[in-house]
Order: sequence, then C-alpha cells, then structure tokens
Amino acid sequence: MLSNENKLILEIEALKVEFDRTTNKLIKDVRRQDKIMDRSDKRQKKEYDELQAKLEEIKALQQEIEDTQKEVVFTMGAIGESRSKETGNHVKRVAEYSKIFALHYGLDKKDAEMLKQASPMHDIGKVAIPDAILNKPGRFDEEERKIMDTHALLGYGMLNKSSRPLLKMAATVALEHHEKWNGKGYPYGLKDEEISIYGRITALADVFDALGSSRVYKEAWDDERIFKMFKEERAEHFDPKLVDIFFDNLDEFLSVRDKLQDIKG
Repeated sequence: MLSNENKLILEIEALKVEFDRTTNKLIKDVRRQDKIMDRSDKRQKKEYDELQAKLEEIKALQQEIEDTQKEVVFTMGAIGESRSKETGNHVKRVAEYSKIFALHYGLDKKDAEMLKQASPMHDIGKVAIPDAILNKPGRFDEEERKIMDTHALLGYGMLNKSSRPLLKMAATVALEHHEKWNGKGYPYGLKDEEISIYGRITALADVFDALGSSRVYKEAWDDERIFKMFKEERAEHFDPKLVDIFFDNLDEFLSVRDKLQDIKG
C-alpha cells in the first residue's frame, strides 16, 4: 500500500507530465501559427507592394494625361493667335497675368494654376474667322464686326462638350472674355458678377497685353495711355477689384511682360 505521501507525489508527477504535454502542444501550435502568419504576412506584403506599384503606374498615367491636355490646350491657343498674326508669347503672357490676378483675388493655387492653363484658349474661336476679316488692317465695318464677334460663341462651342475641368474652364473663358462689368459686352451682355471670375480675369489680362502689343490694325500703346484707360474703365469695362489688384501689384505684371517680350524679327 502506498502511503498518502507517495500517492501525492505520484499525482504531482502525473500532473507535471500532463502540464508538460499540454505546454509542448501549445508551443508547437504557437510556432505553427507563427509560420502560418509569417507566410500570410509575406503574401499580403507582396500583394500590397504589387498594388502600390499599380497605383504608381496609374498616377503616372494620370499625370501624363493632364500634362498632355495642358500642352494641347496651350498649343490650340497659340494656333488661334497665330492665325491673327500674333506670337505665342501673347498667350504665355496672358496665362501668367491670369494666374497673378487669380492668386491676388483669392482663388486657391489649384484654381489659379488651372486658369493659367485655360486662359490661352480665350481666342480659339478665331480659327473659324475668315483671314480677310481676322487680319484686316484698320477698323471693321459693321458686318465685319458682327462676324468677328462670333469668335466668343465659336470658341465656346468647340470646348463646352468636354467634361474635363480644364476644358470646361477654357470654354467659359472663351465665351466670357469680351463681356463687360457694365453689361455692354458680348455675346450675352452679362454684367458684374454674372460674368465668372475666370472670364473677368482673362478679359483684363488679354486687354492689357493686346493694348501693349502691335497688331495689324494698330501700334502698341505706351504704359501711360494703358494705365489711364484702365482707370477710366474701372467698374465700366473691368471688375473694379481686378483693376485695383493690377495697380497694387504692377511690378509683377511688368516683370512678366519684360521676361516674355516678343522677339522682333
């Protein structure tokens, strides 16, 4: 007969054996689970890396599309100007002026940059105007003026079918850049803030550059004459806030003009 002490010892040893067996099993299960998790982590990491690579490809493609769209918009704008014997620097200067106006007006950087890209399309409708009218030296007669004025609607018609934000903005600029703050512009006689800020900005940027440039029908104006006209047309032709921005930041505009001067042949 085993004594009570021996029985207790045997029970303890049996418990120890069971404990060791259970512990060993748990250790094996944990190690096996670690291996499974490690394989799973590696697989997930591989899938994640592949997904990131695809996303980078998509981003690169999207950037390429945006860059191409900007280039096409600028090139089309330059083509429109070249038909009326203007230089590519005209649309470059208008683009830069427009961005300066936009930033000082309070538009965010994204909108200001988009307007810079869209504004070169303001006269794209000129591609549909006959050369005899487009490049006529001297003033238009009444019928010629009516034909010339259609370029705003023609340009809008060329661009307004697109759903892309840049081209939609370009369509607005093409349509509204001859509207006037006092409602006496064309094609719709919009006034004040009925005209989008994009149209109001491009109108002033375009006129500033046009007045200071020689055209087939006129010589370039000097700065004193341009500044006098802007002050007279404040709240008439032009948004008064934009005229104030022009004079408050005149050095920026003149710096762009000096940097992008036309090359005289």
